[in-house]
Amino acid sequence: MAFGRKRKVVPFRSPGELDAMAAAGAVVGAALVAVRDAAKPGVSTLDLDRVAESVIREAGAVPSFLGYHGFTGSICSSVNDRVVHGIPSADDILVEGDLISIDCGAVLDGWHGDSAWTFGIGHIIEADALLSEATRLSMEAGIAAMLPGNRLTDVSHAIENGTYAAEKLHGRKYGIVDGYGGHGIGREMHMEPFLANEGAPGKGPELVVGSTLAIEPMLTLGTYETEILDDDWTVVTTDGSRAAHWEHTVAVTDDGPRILTLRPE
Repeated sequence: MAFGRKRKVVPFRSPGELDAMAAAGAVVGAALVAVRDAAKPGVSTLDLDRVAESVIREAGAVPSFLGYHGFTGSICSSVNDRVVHGIPSADDILVEGDLISIDCGAVLDGWHGDSAWTFGIGHIIEADALLSEATRLSMEAGIAAMLPGNRLTDVSHAIENGTYAAEKLHGRKYGIVDGYGGHGIGREMHMEPFLANEGAPGKGPELVVGSTLAIEPMLTLGTYETEILDDDWTVVTTDGSRAAHWEHTVAVTDDGPRILTLRPE
């Protein structure tokens, strides 16, 4: 007797579950906006962490990051050459011209939202502004590939092509950070599958209606290589070049990609 091989799909949620994830995502979006409003020269990244935690808890949610494998913050605050997983600190004082990436997660009624963005403190140089824009454009290219019938690496390939398109638009090269990427998300913050930010299309599990992924490109003004600092968390570029990180939690629907971590205007 012959048996057909079961097709592999990216884990999916029901419409009601997607609404629950969007509620968690809205809390994350509100926390990110509050952090950006508070981020000014002289403010510490620990101050920003407290702002985010306050918004999350006032909404009846819990910070996803706090205590995760021993992480001590409610946000990851990664300044300048720090790519991801920067630990908030009272000694980490923002100054004019800094480029900061804020990653934030919240769990509400058992469902997770996860989102990140990069912005400048006061006036920033054009190269940094374009780096952040390029990373956002790469993320948006990945989001656009969240369609039924696509494969996981179709999203990876779209992110990579989004980076190349930004390079052409800006007339410069960007480093696609090696070894880091997006992930499945739902009842847990980090779930399979891993979503690379580059690669050949047409491989991996299939996207179906309700499939959810956290899409998060990370680009630099220089190298694709990174190292982890002695705190065992903070990822930095090996050449000291600046980095940017954008992320949204996104679902596949019959009506196109649905961003589940929308931010208030």
